[in-house]
Amino acid sequence: GTEILKQGGNAVDAAVATGFALAVTYPFAGNVGGGGFMNIRMADGRSAAIDYREVAPLAATRNMYVDAATGKLTNKSLLGHLASGVPGSVAGMAAALARYGSMPLATVMAPAIRLAKDGFVVDSALFRSLRGSRNALTQFAGKELFYPGGEPLAPGTRLVQADLAHTLEIIAARGPAGFYTGEVADALVAEMTRGGGIITLEDLRRYKAEWRTPIRSTYRGYTLYTMPPASSGGITMTETMNILETFAPLPAYGSAAYSHLLAEAFRRSFIDRNAKLADPAFVKVPIEQLTSKAYARDLAGTIDRAHATRTPAFKSSPEPEHTTHYSVADNNGNVVSTTTTLNGGYGSGVWIPKGGFFMNNEMDDFAAQPGTPNMFGLVQGEANAIVPGKRMLSAMAPTIVMDRDGKALLVVGAAGGPRIITTTTQVILNVIEHNMTLADAMRAPRLHHQSLPDELSYEEGAFSSAVADSLTMFGHTLKRAAGLANANGIMRVNGGWIGVREPRSAGKAVGY
Repeated sequence: GTEILKQGGNAVDAAVATGFALAVTYPFAGNVGGGGFMNIRMADGRSAAIDYREVAPLAATRNMYVDAATGKLTNKSLLGHLASGVPGSVAGMAAALARYGSMPLATVMAPAIRLAKDGFVVDSALFRSLRGSRNALTQFAGKELFYPGGEPLAPGTRLVQADLAHTLEIIAARGPAGFYTGEVADALVAEMTRGGGIITLEDLRRYKAEWRTPIRSTYRGYTLYTMPPASSGGITMTETMNILETFAPLPAYGSAAYSHLLAEAFRRSFIDRNAKLADPAFVKVPIEQLTSKAYARDLAGTIDRAHATRTPAFKSSPEPEHTTHYSVADNNGNVVSTTTTLNGGYGSGVWIPKGGFFMNNEMDDFAAQPGTPNMFGLVQGEANAIVPGKRMLSAMAPTIVMDRDGKALLVVGAAGGPRIITTTTQVILNVIEHNMTLADAMRAPRLHHQSLPDELSYEEGAFSSAVADSLTMFGHTLKRAAGLANANGIMRVNGGWIGVREPRSAGKAVGY
């Protein structure tokens, strides 16, 4: 991305370059076999969101992951060929570049092609993730590349990916047609057919990224642009912050009163998320209601300042850190916030021979059995049931915050399933409510509540033992978490921008 900026590219050029590079260097979550969301704000005031979420194949059925004999969910939405939705990343990144970029696709893909063809040095983070995923990945064709001799690639090894380089060269030359038709599509479908998957050439031919209108909201004079459905991130964040805005000023960070309000606001917004949000092409989503200040005031009125509400038993009505997020700003004030994923780490584990990439397991983000938890513990309703051609609900929340003068202030997002929403919200609150620097806002211990399971997760240092006792007396069930999500952000400061990578993980901020 920095290389493209130095060549005169804008933030969108750099974001697309970074997305393709991550498909090479971060196979855990970077991808061409998955999907994502990109939130764009141009310096001239134009705002756009592009949804390149995967869709259910045409042969998908509502109960395809339910064992007919026992009525119980199988693991086929998580591992193997049947777990994949139709990939959207190539279509989405190419569409964003065509509309808002300034460079040809071949130019912005050149660094990724070079990384695949010439190789890059495996670091300890990639080694550890491969070691942890050995049992799943060695069931599929990728084992020959990533586990030579049966062992994960060791740190210091140069990883060359000739098949992926060839795939990227075809895309660079032909655009999205190079992925969705021709030899790459044929290789993908051949592997699906061999392993019992259901993605067909017709599924690939039909795929289309969707341009959306960003969710625009305000918080104490700041303006937020967030992602609309098929992502739940923007609406759930907006509803949460609208609720919190009614409590002015908010209690001090780390206090029992603050932690309680945060948990109760998240509880209410996640109840709505799990029951009412879905692909808007299939379900009427009450966006105006859920994002309105009046509705938030009504919900805020149901919060008892000294007692936790119990999440009601789930009723169906008419998504670990397995994602990656990156934020980009250029010297002209254009900014891009992008979150992309295969869902689980390395997705379904399925590797496309001759294609050189992993496939997603996004079908698990549907309510495979409405009312039953998915891999992230989310209990979702009928609105997110499987339908052919439908986008599965996401928690991704790439966000852009504008200051009171209308200038881009903060570009942020996170990885981590539903924890994306709570983490991104807290980073923003830490900056504009608690006046933290971006470094402190990212480092500050986090909380998480997603309504069900009915528990308040917290990182070490989020509050004192006395506060924990108070929260327990309020009626919260507390659960210690080693780490809640993986965020990355940039913030405008006097003299330029500052970037902060997730202090709980690997990575870094780069610029010039």
